[in-house]
Amino acid sequence: MTSRKQHSLISEEEWKIREDLAACYRLFVHFGWTDLIFTHLSARVPGTDNQYLINPYGLLFDEITASNLIKVDFDGNVIWGDFPYNRAGHSIHSAILKARSDVNAVLHSHTRAGTAVSVMDEGLLPISQQASEVTGLLCYHDYDVARDNDEECRRLGNDIADKWLMIMRNHGLLSAGRTIGEAFYYLYELENACKIQVDVMGSGAKITLPNQSAINRIIAEGMPSREGPNSTVLTSWQALIRMLDRQGSNYKS
Repeated sequence: MTSRKQHSLISEEEWKIREDLAACYRLFVHFGWTDLIFTHLSARVPGTDNQYLINPYGLLFDEITASNLIKVDFDGNVIWGDFPYNRAGHSIHSAILKARSDVNAVLHSHTRAGTAVSVMDEGLLPISQQASEVTGLLCYHDYDVARDNDEECRRLGNDIADKWLMIMRNHGLLSAGRTIGEAFYYLYELENACKIQVDVMGSGAKITLPNQSAINRIIAEGMPSREGPNSTVLTSWQALIRMLDRQGSNYKS
């Protein structure tokens, strides 16, 4: 695989996004959110309104680096890269990025807990602080096959509306963010909320709900500011990058 110095046509802004997106793939490995070569994470190419970066289809997430991410336009043309892309991934990510000009990163997972909650008729319950934190960011989308399905793409764009998290019924989870770090933080909180719910419901114990005023306060605190990602998002992302760098990960190559 070629090095950054050989990629003279890639701007510094794009290279930084490539590094962050490659880091995000490695974090999926670290937290056990991968599904073999399936699922996909994307980021809008800086300075463009119809191009994005996504994983090369066929590579495991621990093989993905800044330089081997492929660049695709909304029409499905590969602009940069030596691999194909996942067609369902293209449909999902281009649909969200088209619908939301304020979104620059989209993450999609098929985790066990996230998929389990996506099957539950009641959806995510406000039984934990994590769940309440993301409740105001959350929407739902009924399942259909995304691959080469224009109607499904239209529904995805409509259903995300102004939200930042989506439970895709019978499928998995999706997060959006103005930055890759913001999208990751939201997905992390949603995934943990799903794990807690699956554990509690599986235990058979009687569920106790917090009082509504506490739920409402946490919902309000979880809403994003108009100025950009909050300090918790920024500090968390910096800590995660330091962790990857300590591990000697080659994601930046």
